[in-house]
Amino acid sequence: MPLETSFLSRKPIPPEERLILALDVPGAEEARALIETLGDSVRFYKMGLELFMAGGYFELMDWLAARGKKVFVDLKFFDVPETVAAAVRRLKGRGAAFATVHGNDAILEAACKAKDGSLGILAVTMLTSLDQRDAEDLGFQADIGAIVLSRARRALAIGCDGVISSGLEAKRLREQLGEKLLVVVPGIRPGTNRPADDQKRTVDLEEAFLNGADYVVVGRPIRGAPDPRAAAEAYQARIRKLFGG
Repeated sequence: MPLETSFLSRKPIPPEERLILALDVPGAEEARALIETLGDSVRFYKMGLELFMAGGYFELMDWLAARGKKVFVDLKFFDVPETVAAAVRRLKGRGAAFATVHGNDAILEAACKAKDGSLGILAVTMLTSLDQRDAEDLGFQADIGAIVLSRARRALAIGCDGVISSGLEAKRLREQLGEKLLVVVPGIRPGTNRPADDQKRTVDLEEAFLNGADYVVVGRPIRGAPDPRAAAEAYQARIRKLFGG
């Protein structure tokens, strides 16, 4: 997509913070080792369910904050509204930049009301591990793009700060909703000959940003590289090239 017709983000986000590294590793010890290997090549980390279940989650958050890193709590809160609100309140003072919430309008609204001023609530639209057939198996009658747009529109009206969306749907979100919400895109895979894994709706880094992503979440392409730091630095160089940094 030519730059002049792209939806490249205009939000004042430092280019080096637009890359979020997914800390999908077995435990806190492995996470700390990876973070130390990456050094200053990554400033923003996503902490998910695997790390939470391994123990030491909040201690790792504190450890990251002490090193000047940003943290994205990706636990996809999904429960009755008051329980989700209570979970969000537990993040106050923890230094989390984002937290993900799944569910209907009442759940999203409860999360938004419970957050403090520094925490951004990101609504999950449709997991990037699901394709159209999976959506139909779950009982959805519309195409995935329509589902994502509908959920994003409702999330914006409720007061969410942004959404999690495949890069395939990001362009439609920008066309319909403009720059009003943050779009965080996981499922980043290199080029067109992408490896087979549990991510089905994938894009490469440039496509994600030109379609309107504000942030991208990258995991395996960096964690599994022979030299993770060099891989992260290569991603950062590509981001700087896009955003003129």
